[in-house]
Amino acid sequence: MRRLFPVTDQTADRDSGGTDREWSLAELAAAYAYPGPGGPDGRPGAWLRANMVSTLDGAAQHDGRSQPISSAADMRIFGTLRALADVVIAGAETVRQEGYRPARARAEFAELRQAAGQGPAPVIAVVSASLELDFSLPLFTSPLVPTLILTGAAAAPDRIAAAERAGARVVVAGDGAGVDPARAVRALAELGHTRLLTEGGPRLLGQFVAAGVLDELCLTVSPMLTAGDAQRIAGGPSVEVPRRFRLASLLEEEGFLFSRYRRD
Repeated sequence: MRRLFPVTDQTADRDSGGTDREWSLAELAAAYAYPGPGGPDGRPGAWLRANMVSTLDGAAQHDGRSQPISSAADMRIFGTLRALADVVIAGAETVRQEGYRPARARAEFAELRQAAGQGPAPVIAVVSASLELDFSLPLFTSPLVPTLILTGAAAAPDRIAAAERAGARVVVAGDGAGVDPARAVRALAELGHTRLLTEGGPRLLGQFVAAGVLDELCLTVSPMLTAGDAQRIAGGPSVEVPRRFRLASLLEEEGFLFSRYRRD
């Protein structure tokens, strides 16, 4: 990333000479810091942030993956957001399509995570009703911290057993076959994970939006047009009344916009 500067942000400024410059990882971490303890809506300190990328014409993916519409700066912010999180939540289909691997420990953020009482790397939490996952993948066989699987009470016992044999921790967060988004947030908070980050996919993000539990959206707008029928960043049924978010910060590099919105 060569240059990243604030357009609207109260947490950082241009340098004293008024020129644009590259932001350090420490500055990015400060700009994207989670709020203090005491989460909204009576939740025990949990804050749910989403990080997504979209083209100018609303595509969240190209050829089924987000990487083609991303950039080096986007990936730098992606890494920073992960480094700040206790847990990264992803839907099972996203885990399969994006080839999820365990989150890694990064020396640049080691001191920051230690000061925040966090482990060396965030936990990956996979949302899956069926638990039809490949438990031989490194995400389950060799993570720094055990991978979590969020599922419903009706999940097949043999799949739960297979997940646990692979070293994953299964957390029931729904009374039926699927996961209740609000219950998932509460369950993670009860495990001590209050800095939550979801990376989608669109179906999972849509469920969080519909449940009213999304606190913040970090959206990269990619200066690309793809046409086609790719998904938007959030899918599923529409909400009855759209929820308004306020712009918290806006950064730019080479035409890519890195916005951060928080719920009112």
